Amino acid sequence: MIDTHAHLDDPQFDVDRDAVLARSQAAGVEAIVCVGTTLESSRAAVRLAENYPQIYAAVGIHPNSCAEATDDQWQQIVALAEHPRVVALGETGLDRYRDFAPLDRQIEFFGRHLRLGRQRRLPVIIHCREAATDLLPLLDEAAGVAPLAAVLHAFSGDAAMAAKCLELGLFISVAGNVTYKNSKFQSLRAAATTIPADRLLLETDCPYLSPEPYRGKRPRNEPALVAHTAAALAQLRGVDIAQLAAETAANARRLFRLA
Repeated sequence: MIDTHAHLDDPQFDVDRDAVLARSQAAGVEAIVCVGTTLESSRAAVRLAENYPQIYAAVGIHPNSCAEATDDQWQQIVALAEHPRVVALGETGLDRYRDFAPLDRQIEFFGRHLRLGRQRRLPVIIHCREAATDLLPLLDEAAGVAPLAAVLHAFSGDAAMAAKCLELGLFISVAGNVTYKNSKFQSLRAAATTIPADRLLLETDCPYLSPEPYRGKRPRNEPALVAHTAAALAQLRGVDIAQLAAETAANARRLFRLA
């Protein structure tokens, strides 16, 4: 398996990061994409990718962090994107759930990531929280300029949103929330069965979104637990977990051009 979205630079991992990575390998996780949210976390992701062969980095400014981001910081992100261990830009996108940055500022920075991705031939990792109505027209416009190389991470929408993202050429990444059985997540679980096998990715979004049976029962999520998401998703889709793991890993290698 490949965990396509983790925040291993989070201070929660400072005390036992080596043990976390050992557990991930024991669970069958062969690679992890560590995703930046600010300039400093992007730098930290690159440092981790330099020090651990199974970690790759994504660099970018999260929509909730773009209000305080400066043009100089953005130029440093642009420079970091040249690093050979950087395989993607992000995470970027739109967030209406938290009022941390004006929407126009979020849209501006989202556009910067999309343009840089086209220039550098790097895929873009997209965050969307309660902002699909705003996000989809921007993706439509970008797809009209050039084919999109991107993934909608920690997908939380319904089948209609999934279909629109697929039409635009996106990959869709599924996280631990697909294991949640309460009614709020039924549309997500149904949508997860409609994603073509060649456009599906797995992630943890750790330390967030712990899958069942660990939801609410431990202080953080970690890459090893992607196995629980894979098992739940395989059951939902009616396929063998080994098949799903192989297919999603192949998709990750293709999107992020992993060695």
